[in-house]
Amino acid sequence: MSVRIFVPRDSSAVSVGADAVAKAIADEATRRAIPVAVVRNGSRGMLWLEPLVEVETPAGRVGYGPVTVADIPQLFDAGFHRGAPHALCIGPVDDYPWLAKQERLCFARAGVTDPLSWNEYVAHGGSRGLRAALAMTGVDAVAAVTESGLRGRGGAAFPTGIKWKTVLDTAADQKYVVCNADEGDSGTFSDRMVMEDDPFVLIEGMTIAGIATGATIGYIYLRSEYPYAERALMAAIETARSVGVLGDDVLGSGRRFELHVRRGAGAYICGEETSLLESLEGKRGMVRFKPPVPAISGLFGKPTVLNNVITFASIPIIFDRGAAFYRDYGRGRSRGTLPIQLAGNIRQGGLVEKAFGVTLNELLYDFGGGSASGRPIRTVQVGGPLGAYIPESQFDVPLDYEAYASIGAMVGHGGIVVFDDTVDMARMARYAMEFCAIESCGKCTPCRIGSTRGVETIDRIIEGRERGAQLAILEDLCNTMLSGSLCALGGMTPFPVLSALKHFPQDFGLGPDGLAAAA
Repeated sequence: MSVRIFVPRDSSAVSVGADAVAKAIADEATRRAIPVAVVRNGSRGMLWLEPLVEVETPAGRVGYGPVTVADIPQLFDAGFHRGAPHALCIGPVDDYPWLAKQERLCFARAGVTDPLSWNEYVAHGGSRGLRAALAMTGVDAVAAVTESGLRGRGGAAFPTGIKWKTVLDTAADQKYVVCNADEGDSGTFSDRMVMEDDPFVLIEGMTIAGIATGATIGYIYLRSEYPYAERALMAAIETARSVGVLGDDVLGSGRRFELHVRRGAGAYICGEETSLLESLEGKRGMVRFKPPVPAISGLFGKPTVLNNVITFASIPIIFDRGAAFYRDYGRGRSRGTLPIQLAGNIRQGGLVEKAFGVTLNELLYDFGGGSASGRPIRTVQVGGPLGAYIPESQFDVPLDYEAYASIGAMVGHGGIVVFDDTVDMARMARYAMEFCAIESCGKCTPCRIGSTRGVETIDRIIEGRERGAQLAILEDLCNTMLSGSLCALGGMTPFPVLSALKHFPQDFGLGPDGLAAAA
């Protein structure tokens, strides 16, 4: 009987040689006449151990990593295909502390199953949520989403149930479901991992959204830099059609839902929902005025459910296990779990799924293992390039939407980029303004002009030219961008700038009182 050996097909693993490792294992097994079946699974999210090879044993799957092609002969010599000890062995993967301390709901199957096997998806709980939704009325289905407390995981944190109810209650001859998969924030990769490592959960979540709101057509707006995700999605959608999950008769219910993938054009601004819709319609990606909101007049002017990948991936478990089950995770108004991505100067980077309420100290040290450089961690940026810089003094603030808002920060998409004590925060503030200037769609003056003037003003501050006057100008620019920008790109660029000034004034050549000292 063949031994099943798992080698990830996730692009993070492929980028460090997983394809070559898989081939080397198969070739070496053939040379030694050892019956082996190499299964290409998803990633467990322990990116510092990739490629992480897992061997199926009677006692469970045993992991080895990071494995290179050169390690393969020695691994076979040691009997790794039987789960034997080796210097690269991490033991039973499910018991590995980094994984065992998590609450995996969205990512329960990631790294466990073959991402493109419908049978394995079903065997691990897949499709049960959709079957439950098909037995409900639209009103009851939307009520379940509302009761769960799920909020949009793309960054805005808008209550998902309210958005879905608006679409349900808006009369139209056609409604749409759109998934924002244009994952462009620095330090974020959870959307990519869902699409590559468990694409059926996204398909199921979007189909439930269609069934609940009366939408019959869905689109996944995919970041152009994700070719592996595109291939996985296209294959999974074709399989979903063949087993009756998509099409004119969803699982024999007589309900219709069809799904398509559309590749984005590479513009960061298209992560903003109305710019995304413009691009999806074949136009230049520019922000729309609101109201009307997309739930009333979205794609092609029709009511549209528009959520991001993680939001849709959270839906099946709500319908499978119940709204109360999901709501019991988290704290306050931040319910459920959040896939948190550790990146930057961190020893153990990867994806950690935890209930809201976890702290940065837990994430950075218990999971991340401290900085990769070995130097003290000075600050982290949470929520992408528009997120605030959080100093060490706030590392114990619970990670939830309201707690972070109270300190002038945001959770965003859950991306965390780590910096040690060598970082120059004045340069990081300048980068935020420069990023906005480059990525602005140009439609509104505060974003288009404010960011350009912001770069110039920070340059003068760094050079020590009239710091007091320039700081007053910078503060005025930030207030204008916060209040006058059409979308979050201009409206949130001041977050990293002002937080850098507040917490690290010395990097701007200021005293400990920052703006007040220079006035």
